[in-house]
Formats: sequence, structure tokens, C-alpha cells
Amino acid sequence: MKTFICQICGDAYLGEEKPKNCPFCGAREIYIKEGKEANPVVNMTSELNQISVNNLKETLDLEMRANAIYLCMVSKTNSYEVMKMYKRLAKVELEHAIICTKLLKIEMPENISESCAKEDMENFQKTLELENHAANFYQEFAKSSPEQHIKIMFTALNQVEQDHIALIKNYLS
Repeated sequence: MKTFICQICGDAYLGEEKPKNCPFCGAREIYIKEGKEANPVVNMTSELNQISVNNLKETLDLEMRANAIYLCMVSKTNSYEVMKMYKRLAKVELEHAIICTKLLKIEMPENISESCAKEDMENFQKTLELENHAANFYQEFAKSSPEQHIKIMFTALNQVEQDHIALIKNYLS
């Protein structure tokens, strides 16, 4: 067994082979390194440019809102599979929020409450809107962030959101 560490969230995975995606933040395999090779973004201590600070604060708000919406969706579906999927999405979005708090060196904000639809199809459409919105922001944030490690983090988050979009499109087809 080996220890693999995600370069984005800094969490460790124990296993024989590295996972295809981080089980915590969803980052793709390219961001997962063997323990001794890892240098996670969340461990970087350099001062952040105001652009990056603003982008991280906006990301924190987006991710906290997504977490709350997905938790609402967990309670509305009648499908065990869909409930588990939204529960996992909520955890991933919360992990993204935690990454932001670590980089900003701030406390985690209080959980918020959001409403959602009673029907899965409506919630799938809302999920697509949320994920597309986040993916577009993170693509722009990756371009505008002056620090390389912040660019990498936003690139990874964009990819995670793209993966979520593909997941939801499977439910819609």
C-alpha cells in the first residue's frame, strides 16, 4: 500500500495505485502524487495578490452555495443513486471551500441554507447551470491569477466542474 497526496487539496489517499480522481476534491489524476513527491497548493505560504484574494473569496461563496444547494437536492430526490451522487457533490464542493479558506488563511464560514426543486430533472438543470457558471469563472480566474500555484488550483477546479457537467449530462440523456 502507498500514500498518495492530492496537489490541490492536500488530502491523502491510501491504496495500491493512485486514484483517477482525488476522492476528496475531485482533482484529476495528474494532480495526485506519491507522498514524498507531493507539494500541495494549500501548503504554499506566499502572499497572494489582491486579484487572487478576490477570486478565492468569490470561489468560497460559490462553493458554499453549491454545497447548500446539493444538500437540499439530497433531501428532495426519491432515487438512492441520485441522493448519493448529490451527497458526494456536496462534499466535493465543501472541500473546494476548505481549500479557499486555507489559502486565504481564514475561518470556514457558517453553513448556509439554499432551496431547490422537488423534481430531479429540474435539479439536474440547476446543477448544470451551477457547474457551468463555476467552470467559466474558474477558467477566467486561472487566466487572471498572478501566482502559479493559484493558476494550477483554478485549472484543476475548472476540470472538476467539467467532470461534474459530464456526470449530470449522463443523467439527462
